[in-house]
Amino acid sequence: MHKVYKISIALVIGILLFSFQNTTKTAPFSVKKDKLFFADTLSWKLLGEIKFLKKKHATYGEVDFPLVNTKLKKLQKKTIVMSGFIVPIDNKNYALSKNVFASCFFCGKSGPETIMGIKFKGATPKLKTDTYLTLKGTFRYNENDVEDWIYHIENAEIVGGK
Repeated sequence: MHKVYKISIALVIGILLFSFQNTTKTAPFSVKKDKLFFADTLSWKLLGEIKFLKKKHATYGEVDFPLVNTKLKKLQKKTIVMSGFIVPIDNKNYALSKNVFASCFFCGKSGPETIMGIKFKGATPKLKTDTYLTLKGTFRYNENDVEDWIYHIENAEIVGGK
């Protein structure tokens, strides 16, 4: 009778542990061999959920202005983690892209929602084109300045890749 009691308790504990296994939230990061890896909190798919509205612009005539979705508006000035490919803008600036340089926004194969301007925290690191990185920083969107990126990651730090 004592064995049946132990087996019953073990089964109940096992069932409880199994049932709670998928209800716990995963951490936004993981640790492997003394390195910290962050999971993306923002996706290119969500950035792509954007509409455009044609409006008159004093300098450029009729221009498509972005209409950022409400999910992204809630992330304004919040800390996010985002992964993508490094695309050089000039000798001092980079952008984070959904695609490699050969398929990026500048080549006309993607829209402006597939790229984010980057402002690094501290000195701008020297990076190679098409390096896949994960950045952590402050999200900012732009709906009004047609000469600026729609999306930005500011105070950016490299937390993965390289």
